[in-house]
Amino acid sequence: MKTPATVSSRLHPTPGNPLPEGIESGVLETRDGKMLRYAVCPPRGGRLRGTVLLAQGRNEAIEKYFETIDDLCALGFAVVTFDWRGQGGSQRLLGNPAKGHAVAIEDFAEDLVGVLDTVALKLFPPPVVILAHSMGGLVALAASNVVADRVERLVLTAPLVGLPMTRRGLRLRSGAARLFRLLGLGSASAQPALRKGRGWTFATSPLTSDPGRFKRNLEMAQAAPHLFVGAPTIAWFDTMARTMAEFEDSDVIADLSIPTLFLIAGSDRVVSSDASERLAWRMRCGHAVVIPFARHELLQEADRYRAPVIAAIDRFLTGLPPVVDREAIAAEVEAALADVAAE
Repeated sequence: MKTPATVSSRLHPTPGNPLPEGIESGVLETRDGKMLRYAVCPPRGGRLRGTVLLAQGRNEAIEKYFETIDDLCALGFAVVTFDWRGQGGSQRLLGNPAKGHAVAIEDFAEDLVGVLDTVALKLFPPPVVILAHSMGGLVALAASNVVADRVERLVLTAPLVGLPMTRRGLRLRSGAARLFRLLGLGSASAQPALRKGRGWTFATSPLTSDPGRFKRNLEMAQAAPHLFVGAPTIAWFDTMARTMAEFEDSDVIADLSIPTLFLIAGSDRVVSSDASERLAWRMRCGHAVVIPFARHELLQEADRYRAPVIAAIDRFLTGLPPVVDREAIAAEVEAALADVAAE
């Protein structure tokens, strides 16, 4: 099993994926003892508009979002991001580090809240916005009531609130996963045919239609394969399926209070776009924008799809007031980073 001693803050740039200007990284320990790799990047120029806490999807890493971090910093936001437990540069959950595992959605919520309180709110002033992709979007929704007093808005790109199958099919698969998990098979792969690196061809990719970004991400995975995992386990699927089912409950939806923008990929084959549109419509605080013909990874997509996503994020956050000059916080951020590393 990956131990805390082996969790490194090191970032892994490649020639096609350079480090964002000013980025720094570290390792923090959550309240339940898991070690997470995180990174922070200050805004560039002008005034700080706020802080974006960037939460990835399943089987992603900080490095995959270097370009997006650059874009957000150029818009005047400080960015804080991290790797979920069990993936990226963070502590693994099983003896086999290639398995994408989960125990409970509350564990991922613990990661999100820990980074929010220990890093984001300590290093940068509010307002704070959570920008979350796919699995990260589901976790952000599940944790939204916990963080509602410190997070102004949520932006969810292609969130995992449903799968592209019938509700009956999802119920059957969810029930089977629950049974297998109760039989002690939770750490078995939910998709045995999937292996790390298999199926990574541009022609068959459901993730992006941009050949340059596809190549960049593939080169990144080849340069640092230890950051990535293979197929999800049965326990991971069971955890996500049960959480998705909760957001069919009207009472659960009624409790959601953070203004939320759903950015939906029109040609998503990984998650259900219909489920996202339906949830956004049922939320009193939800808004949905569909990017026609875009594939799942909106922030890794071709410019014709990605540019409207960045513009929508920028506009949705326009009402957040500037809070302080960047120059006024540079020394404080450096000192606070040292404090976080020492704790």
